[in-house]
Amino acid sequence: MQTEINLRVDGTDRQVTVDTRTTLLDALRERLANTSPKKGCDHGQCGACTVLLNGRRVLSCLVLAVTAGGKDVVTANGLAPDGELHPVQQAFLDNDAFQCGYCTPGQVCSAVGALDEFRRGWPSHHGDTELTRAEVAERMSGNLCRCGAYTNIVTAVQQAARA
Repeated sequence: MQTEINLRVDGTDRQVTVDTRTTLLDALRERLANTSPKKGCDHGQCGACTVLLNGRRVLSCLVLAVTAGGKDVVTANGLAPDGELHPVQQAFLDNDAFQCGYCTPGQVCSAVGALDEFRRGWPSHHGDTELTRAEVAERMSGNLCRCGAYTNIVTAVQQAARA
């Protein structure tokens, strides 16, 4: 069964017809040609498809597109709409927090979401005013990097937290 939905993707309103079983990831990549979120495991285990949905990080391979209708979807492409890098993107560059780059868009979106959660005090960060390496690792644990750039990713997230 096909249905028409409206999505606001990276600041642009988009109308798309999808099968009601289509994931948000497939709608973005196959229907809207937004290849920023990557299809990794397609089971919600790797985080390569992470996007922000109404400001909260989600695994787009596990979200049905129809449930995202009328909502704001931000991919790594949409974090810098005016061409100036988002502080997380800049921190990833500054700290060489990627190797092959496949997981990077999902890592970046997850970091943006994790930092927002930290700033809001959710879940409780035990009164810490700075993110420790251990806490960054825990908050980013759903995003896998096959190249093993974790050390630099954690450093980048800590830099972005201070920015």
